[in-house]
Amino acid sequence: MSARNETPHIIIQTLGAKKCNGDWESASENLSMDQVKQIADKQKGRLTGATLYARSREIMGTCVSMRVNVEGLSPKDALAAMAEGRFDEHFE
Repeated sequence: MSARNETPHIIIQTLGAKKCNGDWESASENLSMDQVKQIADKQKGRLTGATLYARSREIMGTCVSMRVNVEGLSPKDALAAMAEGRFDEHFE
């Protein structure tokens, strides 16, 4: 298994960065929901989620540990907003 196919590496490639943040105060990287969906689709065979919605939530979970914001929100806040239905238009 190559590290280049792992989700964190693909997130870094999508961001065009060499590495991610060391702490939340310096967190400047941000993924759009469309980028999250693209990564989730690309990683379909490696993720456990049955739907694009579930796989996108997995990608956002990886963003928590990488300190990468999603749609300008911390990933935990973005996951909560997703559960409230704020990103439903992306998954229709």
